[in-house]
Amino acid sequence: MLFRIEHAIRYIYSDRAYIEPMTIRLRPRSDCWQTLHKHSLDIEPAPKGMTESVDLEGNSSASIWSTGLLDRLSLRAVSEVETTRKNPFDFILTDTQTLSLPVKYGAGYGNALDPYITREYSSDDVHEFANALLKEFGTNTTSFLTSLNQYLHENFNRVLREQGEPLHPSDLLKTREGACRDLTVLFMDICRVLGLATRYTSGYFFGEDDGFDQHELHAWAEVYLPGGGWRGYDPTHGLAVADRHVALASACKPSLTAPTSGMYRGTGVTSSLEYNIQISRIDALETHNADLMED
Repeated sequence: MLFRIEHAIRYIYSDRAYIEPMTIRLRPRSDCWQTLHKHSLDIEPAPKGMTESVDLEGNSSASIWSTGLLDRLSLRAVSEVETTRKNPFDFILTDTQTLSLPVKYGAGYGNALDPYITREYSSDDVHEFANALLKEFGTNTTSFLTSLNQYLHENFNRVLREQGEPLHPSDLLKTREGACRDLTVLFMDICRVLGLATRYTSGYFFGEDDGFDQHELHAWAEVYLPGGGWRGYDPTHGLAVADRHVALASACKPSLTAPTSGMYRGTGVTSSLEYNIQISRIDALETHNADLMED
């Protein structure tokens, strides 16, 4: 599928403030299953300087810096991205130690997967919940992941929380209600209890226009499976990630995937955030227009 994505962010400050260097993560990933064809980033007022780089996790990012005082800052990223993964299950596990849970990755990985296995949240209730699900779903790794994904989708209510850190997984277990980032963090914590390496991915999802997906940033988990690499699971929708998801950034912690990271300085200054996201499928439009021309 070929998508056009426009993501606009506007910061408004109550008074003129000094903007510290800011990291921007609005450039979609480009890999074997996702190709970035076009990308532009407009910034107003124009920064004094900007550099693009690849971060520790392999994500593309831009760093900007300015001099002087600002009362507003606007970012507008426009991208055309093609996704080609039709079958999210087109792999076999090549490490026998990962066939069943709990997983123990082969020694060849050394400490490379440690940041993705180490639990960020410590709670006995999630540990107990993970083991209860293991008894219910069985120890086969790929079957468990599919069942867990579907279970969270069917048994937890989705709500819109425009801002804020993800809920603690134990809190989500109690309320059974959260945003996509909350469900993703719970999915990750359950996986890590069972030894699976997981990372948090932010991006976009093209689905039914339910007031969420085509106007909001989305989040899902990726699990490292030898033979399949990083494979996405979206507990919000109960889907294995294929060609309707567009990834922006992935990391062992949610904070490392934020669209923007930075600070501002100013005595008594407060800030507000406005954003707008528009996603459209342009390959379907081009096909429709071609059919009309043929007629």
